Amino acid sequence: MSTPGWLVAKPIAHRGLHNKAEGVIENTLSAAEAAVARGFPIELDLQLTGDEEAVVFHDFELDRLTGETGLVAERRLSDLTRIGIAGAKGGDRIPSFKDYLGAIAGRTPLVVEIKSKFNGDMRLTKRALEILKDYSGPFVVKSFDPDIVAYLREHAPGITRGFIGELEYASKADSFLTPEKKHRMANLLHFAETQPHFLSWRVKDIPCASTHLSRLLGNLPVMTWTVRNPEDRARAEAHADQMVFEGFIP
Repeated sequence: MSTPGWLVAKPIAHRGLHNKAEGVIENTLSAAEAAVARGFPIELDLQLTGDEEAVVFHDFELDRLTGETGLVAERRLSDLTRIGIAGAKGGDRIPSFKDYLGAIAGRTPLVVEIKSKFNGDMRLTKRALEILKDYSGPFVVKSFDPDIVAYLREHAPGITRGFIGELEYASKADSFLTPEKKHRMANLLHFAETQPHFLSWRVKDIPCASTHLSRLLGNLPVMTWTVRNPEDRARAEAHADQMVFEGFIP
């Protein structure tokens, strides 16, 4: 299965074309509309709600992006979609995945990232696939979790799937991972199970063996995240096929 041409044609707006100084916040419908207006594809994040629905939101906790506290997974969809996004001048609230897709309506391609705690829980993946069945616009799906990518391969083989990787896995979000899992992921030792159609790799970590050999031997496109400055952009242009950017207009 080949990757869609748009995946490498134009830079991808990280969580939409957001600009905090202007009150356009990540993963909101305002950020999505800004990306559409500029013709950029959008990368977005999905989180699971307490009633097993999907919302477009990056963090597991509400604290950083809203005036609320606690876990997204402890709130029902109806509650979450009433929560305003801190600093949003357009009155943005947390969008459901279904409403987000309805707003985009195929006007620009989407790179859908499924968040994970690396515990084998496939409820968010299943719900995302159910919702995407009714969506006719262009999209791909990716995840840091190789178990999710393997699930996509088995249950949705017709969807272009990607694996998100890096070399160190040192962030707070990676605290769920054992050293063994980190080693397996950094070196693509899950490749036989996942067989991704593209890689999405941390820009600071390229070039590396995983991305270089994937491009050279597997003919897999590599996108990089998150490109924020000229140095990162030069590295992406030299060692990758696409970039996920924020903080400037390419």
